[in-house]
Amino acid sequence: MNSIQTEATRTLRVRTKDKHATFLRAQACEVNFVWNYCNELGLKILQRENRFCTAFDLHKYTSGATKAGLSLHSQTVQAVSEELVRRRLQFKKRRLAWRKSSGARRSLGWVPVKASALRYKSGQVWYCGRPLSLWDSYGLQQYELGTGSFSEDARGRWYLNVTVKAKVAIKSAATRAVGIDLGLKDFFSTSDGDKAEGHDFYRDVESKLASAQRANKKQRVKALHAKVANRRKDALHKLSTTLVREYGAIFVGNVNAAGLAKTRMAKSVLDAGWSAFRTMLQYKCDDAGVWFEEVDEAFSTQTCSCCASRTGPKGVAGLGIREWQCAGCGTVHDRDINAARNILATGLDKVRKDGAVPGLLDGLALPHPRPD
Repeated sequence: MNSIQTEATRTLRVRTKDKHATFLRAQACEVNFVWNYCNELGLKILQRENRFCTAFDLHKYTSGATKAGLSLHSQTVQAVSEELVRRRLQFKKRRLAWRKSSGARRSLGWVPVKASALRYKSGQVWYCGRPLSLWDSYGLQQYELGTGSFSEDARGRWYLNVTVKAKVAIKSAATRAVGIDLGLKDFFSTSDGDKAEGHDFYRDVESKLASAQRANKKQRVKALHAKVANRRKDALHKLSTTLVREYGAIFVGNVNAAGLAKTRMAKSVLDAGWSAFRTMLQYKCDDAGVWFEEVDEAFSTQTCSCCASRTGPKGVAGLGIREWQCAGCGTVHDRDINAARNILATGLDKVRKDGAVPGLLDGLALPHPRPD
C-alpha cells in the first residue's frame, strides 16, 4: 500500500565550508551590535514611556542602518529586532542578555535571514551578494528556501538552518503497533521482545577528556565532546529510523529524564539521550505518517501484562530484579519487555477510549485488549 503524501514545513541543517567562517563571523559581530542596540533602546523606551516597544517600533530606529555602514542584509536587521521582541515576550523579561563578540564568554555566532535574502544557485547559497559553498547532503535544489539562520557551533563551524516545504506521508503503510520502554542497561525494549543494547559514548572517551582538560587543551576538549555528541546522534538516528519504518503506531513511556538527571545516575541518563530519541521519533513519525504518543508508564514494571494484576517487583529493592513470575497467573516476565507491553496496552486503550483519531487503528495488527 502506497502512503498518501502532503507538505509540511521542516528545518534542514547544512554545514557551510570553513573558508566562509571569517565572513560569517564578521556578520555575527554586526548582528550582536544590532541586538544590543535594540535591547538597550527597548529598555529606555520602557523606562521613559512605560511601554514595551514592538518590532515595528524598532524597525523605525534601525531603518537605513545598512546604508550607514553595516554590511548586513536589510532583512537580517529586521529579523534581529523581531527575534529580540519574540524572546523578550517568551521569557517575560524587561531586557535580555547582551550578545558578546569577543572574550572568553563570547556568544556563538548567529545570523538570522529571511527568505528574500537567500538564493540557491549551482550548489551554493547566495547571501549578501556572496556565494557560500555547502556540504549539501539534502539536495537543496529540490526545495524552495524559506526563513532561517546561519549559526556557529563551539568548534567554530558554521551551519545554515533553513525552513523548507517537505513531503510527508498522511498514513504509514506499516501494519504493526509497538510499545517502547526506555532504559540504561538496554537502551530500549519493545513489546515484540526486541532489545537495543545500551551505549556509553561519554564513558568511552572519559579518560581522554580528563587528560585533555588537565593539560588545558581546549580544542581537544571541544573535539572530544563533539565526537561524543556525533556518535550519540548517529546511533539515535539509526534506531529511530528503523522503528519508524517497521511500525505504524509507536507508544513510548514518558520516563522523566530531567528528574533522573539530578540523581546519581545523571551521567548515564544524559549519555543515553532519551529526550533526543523521543524528539527524533516524533518528527520522523510525523513525516512517515506513523502515529506517535508518549504514554504514562506508571506501574508498567509492576503490572502483569497478561492479567493486569500488580504483583511485580516494587521500590528501590526491586530494581535489581530483571525477571519475575506473576503471582496471579503464573506468567514469567522479563521486566523491561513486560513494561513495554503495558505501555503498548496503555497507549491503545487511550486511543480506543478517546476516539479522537478516526481510522488510526484500521489496518494495524493489534494484540487483544488488556483485561480490566
